[in-house]
Amino acid sequence: MSDNLSLLVVREDAGILIITVNRPDKLNSLNRAVLQAIDEQIEYAYTSPSVKGIIITGSGEKAFAAGADISEFSSLQPHEAQLLSKEGQLIFEKIDMLTKPVIAAVNGFALGGGFELALACHIRMASENALFGLPEATLGLLPGYGGTQRLPQIIGKGRAIEVMLSADKIPAPKALEWGIVNAVTTQAALIPSAIALLNKFFSKAPTSIAEVLRCTHLSMETSGTAFDQEAKSFGRCAGTQDFKEGVQAFLEKRPATFTGK
Repeated sequence: MSDNLSLLVVREDAGILIITVNRPDKLNSLNRAVLQAIDEQIEYAYTSPSVKGIIITGSGEKAFAAGADISEFSSLQPHEAQLLSKEGQLIFEKIDMLTKPVIAAVNGFALGGGFELALACHIRMASENALFGLPEATLGLLPGYGGTQRLPQIIGKGRAIEVMLSADKIPAPKALEWGIVNAVTTQAALIPSAIALLNKFFSKAPTSIAEVLRCTHLSMETSGTAFDQEAKSFGRCAGTQDFKEGVQAFLEKRPATFTGK
């Protein structure tokens, strides 16, 4: 394991691997090091016979993962931004393709890349204070870690476009109504509820579990062309003046003025 493990709190007990993003001072934002650390744990889950299911959550009670780290990608050139998008896509696709159940226990803000991380998990459960959103358009960007593909599959094309272009936040009750999450609980009950659901799954035949996950993934499979286009579009947006304006406006806490350039 790399030194990136310090960015996560990882606990394995009774067949369940609990991965907690541990950057509470940064609202658990997903920089490259965090993504790499998550990737290492997913690789471990793939190969470890002791791991039967995974829970991904965030440290503290404010955030699951509040998006990417803007300070990390604001100066990227278009080709670098495209590569960053592909890196995130590949990691999240590993989660989606895992034949062991993965639950996102969303304990607060799930914004941008954080929402996309939750979307890559097989099941999402939320605390009452959870908020979901894809605010990339306010920065002159678009979701680049698979969100343009997975969200429409879950809530439909029209609603997904509205979420992405309005950048409105979705509270937990509406997320439940729209099918983004399977359940809403108190903060205290969130992890125990996720553990209980996994234990219910574990009473079934392991081969059945694996094949259900494999087949449902295929039923929702997105073409490589669609993911490639998302990454190309992410890079294209990162090369615009509007992106520079969006980042500057975010840092200055003011509305952005976009010009289409």
